[in-house]
Amino acid sequence: MTRRNLHPYLTSIAFSGILLLTQPGDLFSQDRDTLEKSVNPGINRSYLRDDIKVVEWVERFEVEGREVYDHRDRIVKALGIQTGSTVADIGSGTGLFTALLAEAVGPEGRVYAVDIVEAFLKHVGDYLEKKEITNVETLLCSERSVKLPPASIDLAFICDVYHHFEYPNSSLASIHEALKPGGILVLVEFERIPGKSSNWILKHVRAGKETFSSEIVSAGFRKLDQADFLKENYLVRFQKVGK
Repeated sequence: MTRRNLHPYLTSIAFSGILLLTQPGDLFSQDRDTLEKSVNPGINRSYLRDDIKVVEWVERFEVEGREVYDHRDRIVKALGIQTGSTVADIGSGTGLFTALLAEAVGPEGRVYAVDIVEAFLKHVGDYLEKKEITNVETLLCSERSVKLPPASIDLAFICDVYHHFEYPNSSLASIHEALKPGGILVLVEFERIPGKSSNWILKHVRAGKETFSSEIVSAGFRKLDQADFLKENYLVRFQKVGK
């Protein structure tokens, strides 16, 4: 073998070795995600249409009479956000809470507006640019992962969005990974109580507070406390356990 031919041979061996070292972890991650079946197929169909009209969703999400809109300032206060922290607005939608969270973390803090709908993120980005809010980054996620870097956030905020998680185990695993040790997850969701909640909630939201809380605890969190000022919704804070 000549010296000229030696480099490709060694390169091939090295490349094969890299594949052997990296493939097991990649395959494990892929198995975890692909093995989980959707708990509510089609729940996000109306958001993923090519002809989605964002203005129509703004009119639905940001309107008086919607409880989380009417109590938006009190909800943000209940999060206990520290100045300079990093917060992820998971399922930011049309940005109802994004600017409020940006104000709460202050100029030294950071907010990630995370959503599966690119049109929503563009709308949020345009609004933030118009208002000259510079401490927010929009991030397109997937239906299985929030796509945030490991240990990058102090708090994950999920408002009226968890019931849209088709793959809650995978999504929660990605949130757990994205949170720093001791990080906080805040769940705001519709109260789903047979005989009390509206027919729309009973049909649209797959489970109630106990089930959702149990899923979050099973994903590596512990329940901290619950607010008491909401009626149609509930607000529960959880803390990440472990690394």
